[in-house]
Amino acid sequence: MKANYEAAVREHLIDLLEVDGMLAALVEMIPESEWLLIENLAVAPTFQRRGCARILLERAQETALALRLKGLRLFTNKLFESNVDLYLRYAFAIDREEPFMGGITVYMSKSLTA
Repeated sequence: MKANYEAAVREHLIDLLEVDGMLAALVEMIPESEWLLIENLAVAPTFQRRGCARILLERAQETALALRLKGLRLFTNKLFESNVDLYLRYAFAIDREEPFMGGITVYMSKSLTA
């Protein structure tokens, strides 16, 4: 992986979710001119299927509303069907799909304006 985590911690919004004193999940967000990009949503395997992703998606939505942004956007790999299904359950829409490095990137968004 080529991610620069030192820069991400300085420049992005990162919320951590602890459960029973253990790091369970995190969401990394990047405010843009109109949208809040969810750059990363990760849940530790031990804590999956326990509502952690829902809590952090709600936190991202609260952050976007507080920043007066239009909504949330994210992208994921189409092979991660459970991720796509999760985001669809939380009212994200598929905007488009594009080939990327032998796979397919799914671009999704959730509008927070009427």
